[in-house]
Amino acid sequence: MDLGIKGKRALVCASSKGLGRGCAEALAAAGVDLVLNARGAEALEETAQHIRDTYGVNVTAVAADVATEEGRKALLDAAGQVDILVNNAGGPPPGLWSDWDRDDFIQALDANMLAPIALMKAILPGMIEQGWGRVVNITSGSVKAPVPLLGLSNSARAGLTGYVAGTARQVAQHGVNINNMLPGIHATDRAVSLDTGVANAQGISMEEAKAQREATIPARRYGTSAEFGAMCAFLCSQHAGFIVGQNIVLDGGAINATI
Repeated sequence: MDLGIKGKRALVCASSKGLGRGCAEALAAAGVDLVLNARGAEALEETAQHIRDTYGVNVTAVAADVATEEGRKALLDAAGQVDILVNNAGGPPPGLWSDWDRDDFIQALDANMLAPIALMKAILPGMIEQGWGRVVNITSGSVKAPVPLLGLSNSARAGLTGYVAGTARQVAQHGVNINNMLPGIHATDRAVSLDTGVANAQGISMEEAKAQREATIPARRYGTSAEFGAMCAFLCSQHAGFIVGQNIVLDGGAINATI
């Protein structure tokens, strides 16, 4: 399928690896030029060069922490006008409700709620002016079905979801569509981190921890960054203009819900 976005320019956050990289590669395969961002310069440049060599699109790499005002400024200055924004950030650490204090919540909000909101506020006016734009926020399945050990993520991402619900419906009339993607477990570093926690807590191997988690997923496997990226690219395509303010769950059926 021709997504109709060849020659567009996309800013993809946290895109040196994992789900962000999956989104970046899928957009590049559709002919989209990219501005990639991550905190680690070396891994970021390796990904950027791979995408240049593989897909032949223009790629600008900006190593910066978008959870900070300075990082966002550097990224926005380098990006200029973009047609597509993919917001993404690693999730805060797991723990119990009694583990976290105010500073922990502020840090989670900065990374997983306030940073994507700030980027949207900076980029949406240009999209509105040109009459076309796409924003995809990578949140979490925990927005729909809270995970007890991920209270920081549950809170911050739910806040972002509420913001998007109203904002998406205000900008849709201008040809700008904002939607969220809610991943379940995918084969990324985040899954390794969570499985490591289970293995250590239960005194089992990583293989056993992974098998234990896979048994809770109807698809009986972890998702891949490539299939996640394909959905992101579709939401950014010319075919997705009537999809507004939605929360698309990609979890292999793990969340047992009718709606």
